[in-house]
Amino acid sequence: MYLIGLTGGIASGKSTIARRLAEQGAVHIDADRLAREVVEPGTEGLARIRSAFGDDVIAPDGTLDRAALGQRVFGHPEQLATLNAIVHPAVRALTRRLIAEAEQANPDAVVVYDVPLLVEAAVDHPFDLVVVAHADESVRRERLIRLRGFSEADAARRLGSQAADAERLAIADVVIDTDGSIEQTASQADALWERVVRGAP
Repeated sequence: MYLIGLTGGIASGKSTIARRLAEQGAVHIDADRLAREVVEPGTEGLARIRSAFGDDVIAPDGTLDRAALGQRVFGHPEQLATLNAIVHPAVRALTRRLIAEAEQANPDAVVVYDVPLLVEAAVDHPFDLVVVAHADESVRRERLIRLRGFSEADAARRLGSQAADAERLAIADVVIDTDGSIEQTASQADALWERVVRGAP
């Protein structure tokens, strides 16, 4: 098995890269999706969030009210740390299980673990390669506003809550520049795949 850690700031193009690698044959594990799973109704994670933040972050249907929780934690480091202490260990445990299952199904699998908070969460899986999707902060801010409907203030708060670009770049084995078009990003992902399957990353 070959394990790639894929990270990058919000709106940096990680999903585009992960999708492209999955199309080439990689097993894609999405940390954001796992983070949602570990706080679904009935989970210990959601119970702990309710205990820490109160009923006002729980929607009427019993699911997590992400918008309400986001307002509480983004821009508030202590609150964010409390949330991360609940979610990150649960995601790590689920990830370990999924990686083991992928290896059992195919010992030669290439697994891409798409993890936005690789730096912030001190993710310690035994990566063979760490890939950083990198776009200038101004580009990411514009994407958040134009593509995701964020306000200027919300975009700034979300960008400010994540690791600095320098921290991510410091751990990179490979940097994929995502400032350009989707096609340019996909081309770099294809080149990475060729390097991995040739066994010479």
